Amino acid sequence: MRLDVVLRYVGVVMLFIATFMLLSAGISYVSGMDSAFYPLLLSALLTALLGAFPLIFVEKKEQITNKEGFCIVVGSWLVASVVGMFPYLIWGGEFSLINAWFESVSGFTTTGATILNDIEALPRGILFWRMSSTWIGGMGVVMFALVILPSLGRNKLTLSNVELSTLAKDNYRYRAQIIVQILLVVYVGLTALATLLLKLAGMNWFDSLCHAMSACATSGFSNKNASISFYNSPMIDAILIFTMAMAGVHFGLIYATVTGKRNNIFRSEVARWYFGMLLCGGLLIAISLFAADIYPTFTASFRHALFQFVSLVTTTGYATADSNQWTSFAIILLIFGSIVCACAGSTAGGIKTNRLVLAVKMMRARLRQQQHPNAIIRIRLDGIIQESETLHSVMIFIVTYLMLILAGTVFGTMLGIDLMTSFSGAVASIGNVGPGFGEVGSMDNYSALPAAFKLSNSLLMLLGRLEIFGLIQLFFIKWWR
Repeated sequence: MRLDVVLRYVGVVMLFIATFMLLSAGISYVSGMDSAFYPLLLSALLTALLGAFPLIFVEKKEQITNKEGFCIVVGSWLVASVVGMFPYLIWGGEFSLINAWFESVSGFTTTGATILNDIEALPRGILFWRMSSTWIGGMGVVMFALVILPSLGRNKLTLSNVELSTLAKDNYRYRAQIIVQILLVVYVGLTALATLLLKLAGMNWFDSLCHAMSACATSGFSNKNASISFYNSPMIDAILIFTMAMAGVHFGLIYATVTGKRNNIFRSEVARWYFGMLLCGGLLIAISLFAADIYPTFTASFRHALFQFVSLVTTTGYATADSNQWTSFAIILLIFGSIVCACAGSTAGGIKTNRLVLAVKMMRARLRQQQHPNAIIRIRLDGIIQESETLHSVMIFIVTYLMLILAGTVFGTMLGIDLMTSFSGAVASIGNVGPGFGEVGSMDNYSALPAAFKLSNSLLMLLGRLEIFGLIQLFFIKWWR
């Protein structure tokens, strides 16, 4: 493996990040040159220098190997999380070394968990950098999946095969120009649309842009301590429900729908499962809340229930209410949504609806096989027969995912943290969801928790964003052939 080639491509990513740091410094400047201007400017210069160094001394290579491509992808996420700490550490405030690392990882992995007790006290430059980091993280997932990975050929060691669902594989056959169109139309277009709608709904331009960036990245970072409940607006809730739900759909599906292709949202089996889960989950939670007299009307119950369920399933993590005060039935459904999450090919984390659908079909096929031992049973997803290797990887991923949740829970309890906080914190971190329950509820944060718990959850965030095996394989790189 040529380390210099890896560093060159990681350097390009760092230059891209430095550009957003500089843009954040510009926001700080037009806001009266607040206290974040010089920290952001210095951070941009440091990141740009680190990124430019390998570009100057390493020649451009036309071909990269599978191993090099893998290291570029994983290395970019890790380096981005490190340089993302610079503005926080230089600015100071609540950002100790551990807190800055946690906030940076949470942003780039689009988790949205925070250690901040007073978000509204931050200068606009730092606020915009938080949103920029999470928006870069959301776009980075799609960019690496659509642009970098296809040029490497078939490499089952890079990411789980199920992430490349049938529709994803179709999209990956596009030419580079079409891939750029997909990114522009879907990600940037959805961000622009959400910004405009939120402004019309009553937010100012800055808050509209920040919340649109966060919602499209399915992150959940907010400029307000009380998250979306600060606005108490049914219209804003409805706009964000739509934005979050669409950001949780495979980007190729949205592009196909916009451009009038056959493989669109309305024909997708996974999309039907996904939207059906959102509607049924929101309705069941609303019935539970209304029956328990938590809200005076069913309309209010459904509004808060649907928002919270969509927020957690899409791994966004916005909040309009304190879900710690909800019924046990509602909390169980919210935890279920935090584990399953949205669709492959989106900016969401979690197990993914695709894997849930395949797991259900595998269980049904197993029952039929026992009834008819000689039958040949094929499992299809969106009409495509799934190979046994793909089905095997689905089960391996789900088992490993649940084992990591168990490990995170056990570790948290060893630190003296209560069971609900430890468990829901592990679920929220590896699923890139953000809020959990207990001490890390929708209206709380991770600031009071031990440093070791923050570090372990940061690791879970990275594992979740890199589909678990993407990060684990880095430690076995020498064994690759």
